[in-house]
Amino acid sequence: MNFRRGLSREEPEINLIPMIDVLLVILIFLMITTTYSKFSGLEINLPTADAPAAQDQPGEIDVAVSAGGEVMVNKSPVGGSEIEAIVMAMKRATGNGKDPLVIISADAKATHQRVIDVMQAAQQAGLPHISFATQQARP
Repeated sequence: MNFRRGLSREEPEINLIPMIDVLLVILIFLMITTTYSKFSGLEINLPTADAPAAQDQPGEIDVAVSAGGEVMVNKSPVGGSEIEAIVMAMKRATGNGKDPLVIISADAKATHQRVIDVMQAAQQAGLPHISFATQQARP
């Protein structure tokens, strides 16, 4: 016996709108809870040197960089702030010595760019041996 004679069978259909709503809510939740970091930083502690003070040797070129960016080669100021002026001062300080050691004494507040300029000037002057001076830690 067929009691549902007048009723026709309906095809089941999938309603996509509630599924899209649920996916959008999940997407918004993930966007809000996710943290995006543009910059990653490193926390570094620079070491201090406990070595005894080195004696001045004749084959050394002492380059001092002040906090204001002034450069002094062997305690004589360099006229000009261009790299070429530092190169000329280093070549004059080299004299007839072979492969002198360039010791860079930079102020703690000197810009990195100025120290890099001194290193580049040493390279252009043909001085491959570079060292950095430190001061002893105070108790």
